[in-house]
Amino acid sequence: MTPYKPMGRSRHTATLVDDKLYILGGYKSLEVGKDFFYLDVSVPFITRNLLWKDLSSINTVPSHYGAISVNGGENNNRLFLYGGIVDVTVTDFVYIFDPKSNSWSIPQITDNIPKSNGNISMKKSVLTGIIDQNGKMYLWGGLAKGVNIFNNDMLILDTKKFIWELGSSFDAPTARIHYGAALLPDNRIIYMGGFNDGGALTLNQVYLYDTINNNWNAKTTSGIVPSGRNGFSAVLGSDGQRVIIYGGAPAINQEFTPENSLYELNVINFEWHIPKISGIIPKSRAYHRANVIGKYMVITFGEGYDRFTESDILLLDISNVDEYKWTYEFYPPPPPQSSTNSGKVPTSTSPSTISPSIIVQSQSASSMTGAIIGSLIGGATLSSVGFLLYRWNKNRQKSDNNNNQEEKNTYNHRREIEQIQNEFITNHEPISTPDSIINNCSNHGQESIPIVDDNRLTLHELKQEIQDLRQIIIQSNKQSTNPIK
Repeated sequence: MTPYKPMGRSRHTATLVDDKLYILGGYKSLEVGKDFFYLDVSVPFITRNLLWKDLSSINTVPSHYGAISVNGGENNNRLFLYGGIVDVTVTDFVYIFDPKSNSWSIPQITDNIPKSNGNISMKKSVLTGIIDQNGKMYLWGGLAKGVNIFNNDMLILDTKKFIWELGSSFDAPTARIHYGAALLPDNRIIYMGGFNDGGALTLNQVYLYDTINNNWNAKTTSGIVPSGRNGFSAVLGSDGQRVIIYGGAPAINQEFTPENSLYELNVINFEWHIPKISGIIPKSRAYHRANVIGKYMVITFGEGYDRFTESDILLLDISNVDEYKWTYEFYPPPPPQSSTNSGKVPTSTSPSTISPSIIVQSQSASSMTGAIIGSLIGGATLSSVGFLLYRWNKNRQKSDNNNNQEEKNTYNHRREIEQIQNEFITNHEPISTPDSIINNCSNHGQESIPIVDDNRLTLHELKQEIQDLRQIIIQSNKQSTNPIK
């Protein structure tokens, strides 16, 4: 079966729901507006060989471009599509896709916008949708449907309760389209750049909308300020302290080079920088989409690149804030650790982080090596702890008549056992044979541990003492006093 290869496009939507990146609609003489497909990002892939899954046959949404999409709903596991430009007359402008049932639906939404606010355009296009932690989708600015004028209203859709609300426009930026926006960790949305009647807007000023207090304020930026642009993407960096922008369409008589298409804004002091970059820098793109998936900024489609030489997807590794890296390889983030394993350091590398070409080669060798090392370390640790516990028990029996001294010895021996256990964990010294390990354990720390007999134990004597220890443990389990923790 021939793999599905979508056509190029711009002004589409790209929505991450669970482990799938859904692409919907877009602009290319409207011939791609009905396309609907996804990429599975739960498995590694390379951008030169993308395995798209076509869902166009189940798409009931009208052909469109310039729409907005987010993942919302009760569990953030449904795709919400809003607005857009269509070539037919439609009355609905919100659609929901459920990945579990692979079906579209049209929700019934309650309008809580007071009529005193005047004629609010409820359908807009070519804006950026932002979803917050409470499932509210913020839709600021854009192009109002029908009248085709720039808009600076803040529509808010509660994707859990299906209610329309209206945010404040007091001190809001001038109306615009094709701007960049990102949600910050403090629940503010940052807006920048874009396009209006005056052309591409500068980025020497950014605007912050507080989703908690419903108000606006502006910040003047400094540093290496990017030139005016629209149709670019903006995402939050991995440390939550910077916003990364990429590409876009420049002002008239200007042109972006690969070197000046990527910037970052420090959202603490609002200073612009050109980040250090490694890898092969791609051509700049405009009217694309960008999502943060794991450690990558994943850029899809757009205008300005040659599909014969570059992939429809670009990957920028942003995990190292000191140096970003363009790459062709994607590795999914590791699955979240369960609560029972929280705080533990993984002892092995997840297969998803290993290159597919070396997984098979490394499995047999790593399994054998891990078994040998695990057996040696495990045997050494058990022998050491068993020996020390046995010595501790014999010393404890000799001091039964002195309770205070017994408590002191118990405390000291426990500290010594813990110390030796930690040394086995942290000091990975070369291990030759099991016999050498046993001998080393027998002599370890003799300066601080009271020993009844200073003579070194032979292997036979040690085995006999371990056998005696088993009997002691069995007897101790039957008693309820002085349990060993």
